[in-house]
Amino acid sequence: MTAVRPDIAPQRAPEASDFPTGFLWGAATAAYQVEGAAAEGGRTPSIWDTFSRTPGKVRNGDTGDIATDHYHRYRDDVQLMKQLGLKAYRFSISWSRVQPTGRGPAVERGLDFYRRLVDELLEAGITPVATLYHWDLPQELEDAGGWPQRVTAERFTDYAAIMAGALGDRVGMWTTFNEPWCSAFLGYGSGVHAPGRTEAVSALRAAHHLNLAHGRAIEVLRGQLPAGAQTSVSLNLHQVRPLTDSAADVDAARRIDAVGNRVFTGPMLRGEYPEDLIADTSHLVDWSQLVHDGDLAAISRPVDVLGVNYYTPTLVSTPAEGVGDSRNDGHGASDYSPWPGSEHVAFHLSEGKPRTAMNWSIDPDGLYSLLMDVTRDHPGLPLLVTENGAAFDDYVSPEGRVEDPERIEYLRGHLDAVRRAVADGADVRGYFLWSLMDNFEWAYGYSKRFGAVYVDYASQRRIPKASAHWYAEVIRRHALPPADAS
Repeated sequence: MTAVRPDIAPQRAPEASDFPTGFLWGAATAAYQVEGAAAEGGRTPSIWDTFSRTPGKVRNGDTGDIATDHYHRYRDDVQLMKQLGLKAYRFSISWSRVQPTGRGPAVERGLDFYRRLVDELLEAGITPVATLYHWDLPQELEDAGGWPQRVTAERFTDYAAIMAGALGDRVGMWTTFNEPWCSAFLGYGSGVHAPGRTEAVSALRAAHHLNLAHGRAIEVLRGQLPAGAQTSVSLNLHQVRPLTDSAADVDAARRIDAVGNRVFTGPMLRGEYPEDLIADTSHLVDWSQLVHDGDLAAISRPVDVLGVNYYTPTLVSTPAEGVGDSRNDGHGASDYSPWPGSEHVAFHLSEGKPRTAMNWSIDPDGLYSLLMDVTRDHPGLPLLVTENGAAFDDYVSPEGRVEDPERIEYLRGHLDAVRRAVADGADVRGYFLWSLMDNFEWAYGYSKRFGAVYVDYASQRRIPKASAHWYAEVIRRHALPPADAS
C-alpha cells in the first residue's frame, strides 16, 4: 500500500454554511485507551499499565488490559469508520509495543500490528494520522527517571526514527506528541496521570525535555519521510479568561497562559521560553542550566500544521484575601497543583453554562476565540482541530439505540465555531472528533463515555450513537445540517 497524501490546504473560501474544499473530517483514539492486548506481541508495561494497577489511582480499579480490544477488532473498527464516512483516523502508537524497553531494536510483531492497521485504513480510503506519543512511556524509561531526565528525549528520537522507517511509506501525516502539558504537569505535578509523581520541579524539567524530544523527532521525521509528508504536534491550549478585569485576575490569567500554553508554544513556535514564565518559576528551576546550547534551535524546527485540542475554557482569578483558592480546572482532584509557580491561582466554572458529564462548561465560543488567538499570534500557521468532544451519560434504549442529543448540540456548536473561525481568517484544515468510540478514560476508567460509538464493554459490541449518524451526515454534506435535521 502507498500512503494517502491528500492536499489538506483549503482551495477556496468557505460559503456561509460549509467548510473549505479539502477540509479533513476524522475521529481520534489513543493506543492505551482502545488497543487492549496489553501483554501480547511482545508488548511490555507502560507507565499507564503500572499506574492503573496502583490502588486508588483509577476509578473502580479499571485498567486498559482489554480496553475496547481494538488490537483484535481493528478490521471491524475500520469498516465502521468507512460506514460513517470518516476521511481520516488519528491513532497513537504504543511505544512499548514496538520498542518494549524504550531502547534498542524494534519488535517486528509490534510494528506489524500498525502496518496491518494502516493498510486496512488505506484500503478503506481513510487517511492514517499517526501520533507517536499519547502519554504511555515505557515503564523501563520511567524507572530510569522518565521525562524529567534529558536522556528520555534521546530515546524518543530513536523511537521516532524506528516508526518513520516502518510506516513512512504508508503514513503521510505525523504528530510527535499529544498534549505534552498533560504528560508533564498531570504526570509529574499533580500526579493524577501516570506516572503519578507530585514534584513541581520534575514537571518543569519534563516539559522542557518533551519540547526537546519534539524538536529532535521533527528533524528525524523530515529526514526520513518522503516529500509531502506532514508533521505536527497537538497541544491542549487553554483558552484562559480572567474572572474579572481587575489587575490581579488579569495577572492570574497571564500566569496560567504562561505555564499552560506558552511553555510549549514559546519554544516550539518562537524559539524562546517566555520571560514571565521564567520569572514565575525561577524559584523552582534554573532555566539557564536546564536549557542547553542548541536546545531552542532544535525545539523550534517548523511544523507543517499545529494540532489544537479544545473541550472547555479556563476561568481564573487571584483569590481575595482570607478566601481559600479553588481548583476547578477540570484536570482531576489532587492535593498537588499542576501549575508550578502559580499554585495560588483559583479556577472557576463558567456561570450559566450547561456542563458535560466531566463537569466541564460547554462553550463553543471558547474554541472560536482560541483559533483566532492562535491565528493572531502565529499568522500563517495551518491548524487542525485534533480533539474536540464531550462525555455524557449515554445508555442503550430497550430498542437498542443510543440517543445522545446533548452531544449532537455540543458538536453542532463547536463545528459552527470552527466554521466561523475559518470565515474570519483562521487556516483550519480539518476536524477530528474525540472520540471514535467509548474507551478507557484514563483516571476515570470506564465511567466516562466520549465516543460517537457506544461500546458494551462486556460483549465489546459497537453501537453507533445518534451523534455518529449526525456526524456522518456532516461529512456527507461537507456542511452543518439544519437544526431540525438532528
